[in-house]
Amino acid sequence: MELQARALTLAYGRRVAVDGVSLTVHPGECVALLGPNGSGKSTLLRGLARLLKPAAGEVVLGERPLSRWPAAELARTLAVLPQSPQSPGDLTVEQLVLLGRHPYQGFLALPDAADRAAVQSALVQTDMLALAERPLTDLSGGERQRAWIALTLAQEPRVLLLDEPTTYLDLGHALAVLELVHRLNRARGMAVVMALHDLSQAMRFADRVVLLQRGRIAAEGPPGEVLTPAIIRSVFGIEVEILWTAGGVPVVAPVRQAIAEDAAPA
Repeated sequence: MELQARALTLAYGRRVAVDGVSLTVHPGECVALLGPNGSGKSTLLRGLARLLKPAAGEVVLGERPLSRWPAAELARTLAVLPQSPQSPGDLTVEQLVLLGRHPYQGFLALPDAADRAAVQSALVQTDMLALAERPLTDLSGGERQRAWIALTLAQEPRVLLLDEPTTYLDLGHALAVLELVHRLNRARGMAVVMALHDLSQAMRFADRVVLLQRGRIAAEGPPGEVLTPAIIRSVFGIEVEILWTAGGVPVVAPVRQAIAEDAAPA
């Protein structure tokens, strides 16, 4: 299902954080939102998830403005995983994932066969079935993140929004989480939008990157066309080299801070 931001402006009081952004995310596409701290990545995700009311413009999901979607129907179609999510109480993995089925259940309804099947499928896809009875508090950071992704999969969404899904994870867990998201994106044909801070991760896993600067789109397109040394210097103010590993994996290697005359004008 297609997700669109149309001239979207988002603000906190009088402070504009996203300024007139237009963006289309196609079914089955993985889009990475990149930019310096304060560039508007997380705010844009909040707007796309209907967690922040637009100051101007609109978000359209399918053929309908997001504002016209009933809450339960939206939750069955679009799932969002914020930074550092907190679980209500001391839940097991299975109990957490079952929360993803609330949009399908009536008031005070007990889980039915469809709910149990969806939870089972989500646990299998995230390789969490063996940990289903474990409390979240007993898990590693990477395992907890996979449990939260399993919750979003139990919603059976067509669009998945992820805000810095590798925050606080070590290199191994971060790679595992992004490989999981990439695999699910391809297998399910979900549209995925994720805010990232690691340019190398975006180079490797995204179909398209959207580079934000001061709440506006500075560049957009395939990673290899957007994440060039010149554009990175302009937006981030650093000199980089693009290296390729023996296995063909791109790496963005910072070299130094750009000198003032090389950086973008204020």
